[in-house]
Amino acid sequence: MITNTNLTKIGIFYDGNFFFHVSNYYLYDHSRQSRISITGLHQFIIHEVAAREEQPVKNCKIVDMHYFRGRLPAYDAQARDLLLKERIFDDILMKEGVITHYLPMSPEGEKGIDVWLALEAFELAIFKKYDVIVLIASDGDYLPLTRKLNTIGARVMVLGCEFESEDQHGNQRMTKTSQALLDNATYPILINDVIDDPGRHHDQIVRDLFVKEKYRSQDATRADPGASRTGTVVSIQGGYGFIRPEAGEEDLFFHYGDLLDMEINRLSVGDRVSFLESSNKRGPCAVRVAVIAAQPRADRSQDRAQDRAQNRAQD
Repeated sequence: MITNTNLTKIGIFYDGNFFFHVSNYYLYDHSRQSRISITGLHQFIIHEVAAREEQPVKNCKIVDMHYFRGRLPAYDAQARDLLLKERIFDDILMKEGVITHYLPMSPEGEKGIDVWLALEAFELAIFKKYDVIVLIASDGDYLPLTRKLNTIGARVMVLGCEFESEDQHGNQRMTKTSQALLDNATYPILINDVIDDPGRHHDQIVRDLFVKEKYRSQDATRADPGASRTGTVVSIQGGYGFIRPEAGEEDLFFHYGDLLDMEINRLSVGDRVSFLESSNKRGPCAVRVAVIAAQPRADRSQDRAQDRAQNRAQD
């Protein structure tokens, strides 16, 4: 029996501002309440390409991944409490092997990044001869790129998204993907249709599109399972924070990886939590942290406002 050994080479190009906007929607406005997973998205792409190219999944390989976005100067990002968030996301991209391309933000916002993406994608498609180029984008400005890629025989997959969300002023905002861009793609996909498809509700590939919560850290293995305690969150500093035990002892450090069933940006000072006391190389700490009673607040409005302010600055 002769097996198919043809390799289908995939190149992925992110419009970072669009991807960030979509990820915010699924975290803040959608019932999933979780960000898009970079790893899960890449696996989804591989499976979609395999199905459309009629190739075995093992023969479809992502050979290049590029992420393009305008970037605030470091001091501006720090002033807006965005520096740590950007660094954490950079670490995720780096771990996944995604090459980042940043342009400095101008006072008018994000300028020139779409041109850079188009030039880079076309040049690499010529020299590396991708079989499928994936554009994670929605803007009709990428229509000339799609047409140019068609002329060299590359198949184009456009991963767009359409949804209605609320801006920082409470106004409804509609996000749509250019119909012309979809029409000129070989494989047009609206990711929201896939995610909301009842027939794929239990599809593991779709479920893996979202970031999984980290149920425990390495420190948690040293905790006594029967020693659950309660306390109040008294400080949050980016990727970590402190809990004041109800018994009145010294505040305990916790890391975002020790939160159960939630991300740290959904936690607020004043939340009452349960936890296990453990220790790490720095001393006593809290692990397996779970919210018992949330402090009344406007549904993470501060984090939502920060993310949307960053989006507005880069539009």
